[in-house]
Amino acid sequence: MIDMISFLPSKRKHTSSGWISFNAPCCVHRGDSQDKRQRGGLKPNAENGWSYHCFNCGYTASFILGRNLSFKARNLLEWLGVDQQSIEQINIESLRHRTMNGLIENQKTQIKAVEFEERDLPADLELIDINNPQHLPYIEYLENRCIDSVGYPYMVSPNAEGRSSKRIVIPFTHKGLMAGNTSRFIDNRQPKFISDTQQGYVFGVDLQKDNWEHAIVVEGVFDALAINGLAVLHNDINATQAQVIKSLNKNITVVPDQDQAGMALVNKAIELGWAVSIPEWPNGIKDVNDAVICMGKVATLLTILNARETNKYKIEIKRKQLVKRL
Repeated sequence: MIDMISFLPSKRKHTSSGWISFNAPCCVHRGDSQDKRQRGGLKPNAENGWSYHCFNCGYTASFILGRNLSFKARNLLEWLGVDQQSIEQINIESLRHRTMNGLIENQKTQIKAVEFEERDLPADLELIDINNPQHLPYIEYLENRCIDSVGYPYMVSPNAEGRSSKRIVIPFTHKGLMAGNTSRFIDNRQPKFISDTQQGYVFGVDLQKDNWEHAIVVEGVFDALAINGLAVLHNDINATQAQVIKSLNKNITVVPDQDQAGMALVNKAIELGWAVSIPEWPNGIKDVNDAVICMGKVATLLTILNARETNKYKIEIKRKQLVKRL
């Protein structure tokens, strides 16, 4: 395995959520002042690689063993003082790993993997920290929605003003790559969300475990976070999203929002041949996150799996029953 940590500055610290923080080397190369507050963060990922986020200037980079070093990853290594010979050696070792594991031959017979453009995060963010008094309103917001405030790299900018204030930034990752983000504003302003997303992106792919048999598809990002599911971020599933979800090789269950708009997601699930779950939740529960707030995570998952239906005629009956209740 390539030891990225050996290239990091000696002055660094480890956080409880798995991040390694150090003075970010990218800021001065992007027109900002030199970082002296350890705003650079690197986190190893499940793909034997790493993700890097600068919480000052917003620069991101990532690497997965078995793939070529990206332009942004090469830049980061150079800024960390790694010489060109070592950078090329890292790339060669990565490609050798791919060959040794037979991935090249396997890829010839598989559907081409969906790839996304690597995108930067907004600047001047901080990882949410339960020990920071300024972060308490954001932590309380997440806890009120029964979301684990340290279970995902949520980011905030408590000192920001204007449109960048009062927001929780949720990074959109895909196999460790930063593919976008959404900002959820915790006050009453509209719109509630401002997002930077890409066509075909599915939130929650990195939340899935290899040993899980089921994957639950929902509409909203907080619905997905509440149960470690997948969010398509609207009430439709486009062809690229379907390809991403199918590539997980799991039993797929679509759980629509229990409103008129959510019924469009049922149509798409039937078209794709996926199971649909329309649980009979108590009155006032519109979506998965509402259900978790009311009943808890385990009880919500049980109601979803118990109501799971694969027969399209039975799905239609359940949908009609729901529409009558709306």
